[in-house]
Amino acid sequence: MSDVRHVLVLPDRDAAEEVAAELEARLDLSEEPELVRDALAGEDDAEDAQWLVVLEDPDGLHDPALLDSLAAAHEGWLERD
Repeated sequence: MSDVRHVLVLPDRDAAEEVAAELEARLDLSEEPELVRDALAGEDDAEDAQWLVVLEDPDGLHDPALLDSLAAAHEGWLERD
């Protein structure tokens, strides 16, 4: 399989932390998901930031449908290439 990176986009830090914790509990991860604050283009207000949960998946084992469903349950989505 090819090296894969999944990016889940969440509305705030609390949602991102919850999703990251749930990923760790549900999946056999070799490393913790990375949390990244992503300010929206042209926005200076900290309230106008999305949070990304970046999940490395070097063996392509994680089901994108499951990841998308988990993000959607927290008002987010799985970024698609």
